[in-house]
Amino acid sequence: MSKAAGDPERAVNGLLSVAQLLEEPRLARLYTYVLREGEVTIDDIADTLEMPRTTAYSDTGTLVELGVLTRDEAQKTHTYAAVPITLTATLDGSEYTVTPTLIEAFGRSPRDQDLTLLLEKHGLGKLAATLTYAVPYAEGVMSERVAARELDLQHAFAIAVLQALREVVLDMQTVDPYFDDIQSARERAPEDED
Repeated sequence: MSKAAGDPERAVNGLLSVAQLLEEPRLARLYTYVLREGEVTIDDIADTLEMPRTTAYSDTGTLVELGVLTRDEAQKTHTYAAVPITLTATLDGSEYTVTPTLIEAFGRSPRDQDLTLLLEKHGLGKLAATLTYAVPYAEGVMSERVAARELDLQHAFAIAVLQALREVVLDMQTVDPYFDDIQSARERAPEDED
């Protein structure tokens, strides 16, 4: 009898964990905060993210159950650390990798009206697609004009979203261990680049 490669239970549970992070911006924001900070306490979370301690306890408990945070109970004050996650999806030969950078972009949406509007009008898929242009834009290898033109959005709105995502890219490129796995439009940049 042949044995299946990998661990299907772990893979599916990982898929569900990423899906839950991409359904609730507060959980996404908490996850990427812990990833950026390393180890944090409930007080750190409550103070920095400006949330009630009861919400911080509840949300960290949810993220521990999902397997994306760990809780160190060795000391009286428990500390939490993030488990770096990635999810690669392939559909009809097209592949996309979800990394903490997309989770961070989604987590910022309630505090950024342009990201909120993008999600409301076009969905999470468009946020992921826009991120592929925000990476070369933030790195200075694709102009804002070309990136905005390629997004198939109203030009001024595309620029506003790119600027919001530029901040996400710059904040996450040294923290996201899978940053280089993000699909980048720079690999298929148009010939008439500025």
